[in-house]
Amino acid sequence: LMTGYTMLRNGGVGNGGQPWVLRWSSRIRLTWLSFTLFIILVFFPLIAHYYLTTIDDADDAGKRIFGPRTGNELCEVKHVQDLCRIRESVSEELLQLEAKRQELNSEIAKLNLKIEACKKSIENAKQDLLQLKNVISQTEHSYKELMAQNQPKLSLPIRLLPDKDDATFPLPKSNRNCRLHNCFDYSRCPLTSGFPVYVYNSDDYPFGSSLDPLIKQAFEATVRTNVYVTENANIACVYIILVGEMQEPVMPKPTELEQQLHSLPYWRTDGHNHLIINLSRKSETQNFIYNISTGRAMIAQSTFYDAQYRPGFDIVVSPLVHAMSEPNFLEIPPQVPVKRKYLFSFQGEKIESLRSSLQEVRSFEEEIEGNAPADYDDRIITTLKAVQDSKLDFVLVEFTCKNQPKASLPTEWALCGERDDRLELLKLSTFALIITPGDTRLVISAGCTMRLFEALEVGAIPVVLGEQVQLPYNDVIRWNEAALIIPKPRITEVHFLLRSISDNDLLAMRRQGRFLWETYFSTSDNVFSTVLAIIRTRIQIPAAPIREEPAVEIPHRSGKAAGTDPNMADNGDLDLGPVETEPPYASPKYLRNFTLTAMDIYRNWNSAPGPFHLFPYTPFDPVLPSEAKFLGSGTGFRPIGGGAGGSGKEFQAALGGNVPREQFTVVMLTYEREEVLMNSLERLNGLPYLNKVVVVWNSPKLPSEDLLWPDIGVPIMVVRTEKNSLNNRFLPWDEIDTEAILSIDDDAHLRHDEIMFGFRVWREARDRIVGFPGRYHAWDIPHQSWLYNSNYSCELSMVLTGAAFFHKYYAYLYSYVMPQAIRDMVDEYINCEDIAMNFLVSHLTRKPPIKVTSRWTFRCPGCPQALSHDDSHFHERHKCINFFVKVYGYMPLLYTQFRVDSVLFKTRLPHDKTKCFKFI
Repeated sequence: LMTGYTMLRNGGVGNGGQPWVLRWSSRIRLTWLSFTLFIILVFFPLIAHYYLTTIDDADDAGKRIFGPRTGNELCEVKHVQDLCRIRESVSEELLQLEAKRQELNSEIAKLNLKIEACKKSIENAKQDLLQLKNVISQTEHSYKELMAQNQPKLSLPIRLLPDKDDATFPLPKSNRNCRLHNCFDYSRCPLTSGFPVYVYNSDDYPFGSSLDPLIKQAFEATVRTNVYVTENANIACVYIILVGEMQEPVMPKPTELEQQLHSLPYWRTDGHNHLIINLSRKSETQNFIYNISTGRAMIAQSTFYDAQYRPGFDIVVSPLVHAMSEPNFLEIPPQVPVKRKYLFSFQGEKIESLRSSLQEVRSFEEEIEGNAPADYDDRIITTLKAVQDSKLDFVLVEFTCKNQPKASLPTEWALCGERDDRLELLKLSTFALIITPGDTRLVISAGCTMRLFEALEVGAIPVVLGEQVQLPYNDVIRWNEAALIIPKPRITEVHFLLRSISDNDLLAMRRQGRFLWETYFSTSDNVFSTVLAIIRTRIQIPAAPIREEPAVEIPHRSGKAAGTDPNMADNGDLDLGPVETEPPYASPKYLRNFTLTAMDIYRNWNSAPGPFHLFPYTPFDPVLPSEAKFLGSGTGFRPIGGGAGGSGKEFQAALGGNVPREQFTVVMLTYEREEVLMNSLERLNGLPYLNKVVVVWNSPKLPSEDLLWPDIGVPIMVVRTEKNSLNNRFLPWDEIDTEAILSIDDDAHLRHDEIMFGFRVWREARDRIVGFPGRYHAWDIPHQSWLYNSNYSCELSMVLTGAAFFHKYYAYLYSYVMPQAIRDMVDEYINCEDIAMNFLVSHLTRKPPIKVTSRWTFRCPGCPQALSHDDSHFHERHKCINFFVKVYGYMPLLYTQFRVDSVLFKTRLPHDKTKCFKFI
């Protein structure tokens, strides 16, 4: 009001020049508007609240709209009902969780008590274990003391090295009486000496220029590679000098040769521990040493007179026909068929008695009446001619040579024709007659040994007429297993005797003769090695160990933890045996090195058809008292428990057998397939009784540097090879410390239970190949040849070595003894090494392989293509089989329907119900 009054007094005009009435009315409206808004905002909500409250107080509860409702009424709304259910469910779960929490708390308390009890038990067990270790240590100490008392440790004898000019001991009354005990100095040959041999260089002496060049060259080549030859003459056990075969025009006089021998630097006045070798390459080689004084020196040659030969001291050697060449196996006839065109044959001429032989001075009737024959050769000629004229059998006998006969000794039957012509006749002969010289003082001649050599070479069984003969190496070879030695007075019974021999015996004698020829006669190396082996065996020095192949390791990184393949670990309820936690366990070494030569001389020299003489032992001999080697001939069920009987549980939990502890080595051949190889190695993780894995890296390209190899719990040795060859699979690597070898391809897919079962079976048949995929050979009638067949069959003759167990002994034989021609064909085709191993083992044992389980293939799915998938694979294997048959001379593979499956490894039975039988 004061403001309005002031404005009226001032003329009624404001700052804006408006009338004051307008300004005042505007103020009134704003004031009224503010008051009205205040009334609406404050009093209207109060009135509305009162009104609504009054409505909800009505008696009709159903007409209440805004009042509070009960819980059931509120849940009539759908989404509210869901919330209610969730609330109820959560409440129940909370109650259950609370109950479980209380239950777990009680269990935790109980477990804590058990943990404390276990800790106390562990402490007690540790104390007991410590006590047991002390007891074991004391027991071992006591055992060593007892062993030291009963079997004192022997040190090697002191090496005896006589001076160069050692004193001589008295000569026997006659050189004819020389034997090892009175003409050989054992002090130069201790048991541990290794049998060192010193060989004189013949070119250093005048007689060296008279030697046959081929024989001298072959002899020198053999000496360079022999393991016993030494250049230190002061430690030598035996001294060897080559004096023949000499060439006729430049042959020195006997007195000159004797002087030169006595002037040898280590002759020591009497020539003890010397060996004079006179090799013959021709049948007419003369015995020029007969008139030479050789003192105490041993003589090795092909011709001996009775007055000259000293049994057990001198050596009758075979002729050196293949001086500088290996025998051609393709030219050697097969050993079958057993019967040939001629029952027997003989070609020869004896000038001195030919005229009297053709004139029948006396009849057999007169001789039977008591008149002694004038000459046995006369009776032999007449009898053989009568057999030929009877035509009961086809025989061929010729007592007059069509051409000029070879030179011969007096009363000796000279050879007729050339060598090739004689061999062609012998190839058609079942038996080959060898008539010894008429002079009984000539115990052996170069002509007789040449006839024997040629007969054995082509598979004609020798029939030696004359029991006084001394055949080559007769003191160590049982010749009656390969030849017939008949006294001359029984000439009338020879035809009957030859007709009465069965085919099986004929084949056995032919095979034995082939073995003797290949092992002791065929090459210069065989002849020289045989001569040394005879002397070494006589003085009872063990053979040098066979060399092993040095393994050149390829550095590689390991540490990648191998996973567990579920397919490998799925063995059902089978317990495969304990996983070895100890260091790898090598097979025990052979312990009979110093007693073998005295105990097993004949068995080792005459074990046909295997060249066991080249090795210091035969691994299948019963070495340990608890070692059993072979399965019996029984059929049906055969218990193979671990020596203590028991149920299947005990059977599975232990290796069993008579050797309670043994492991095997896996040899895996691979070629630039790293991923496949790594997968295969990982599958070996946890395999019981695995000693080591030798990976033969067959590629010149080394593995990738960043390749991480799996850690499978045993050493993995990656071996580098000199060349890509499938023969490397069977090299006797020095890293293989076990007798058992599992040869396996890098893409082979085998379960652990299958491998374990194969190992168990091999331990019961250690001399055979035991494996999984079987194959067989078949005769192709239209083409008259052998075929390789991989079709499913109930009969087999081979087990592929891509997944097979075999003895390490066969690795030595395959690599060092088996004919080189077989290994060359394997390299040529890059194929057939498994067939070659099957041929070798069947040839040695005359037993077929053993197939385990029904598995016929073992390739892993998804692996890269292998060599066996090539189209030419089977064609090459056909060729290999036929070539191997020619090399061996017969088909050594044997058929079998024998397969080993175990109920234990096939039927899922409880441990306490499983039977300890192997079903065959």
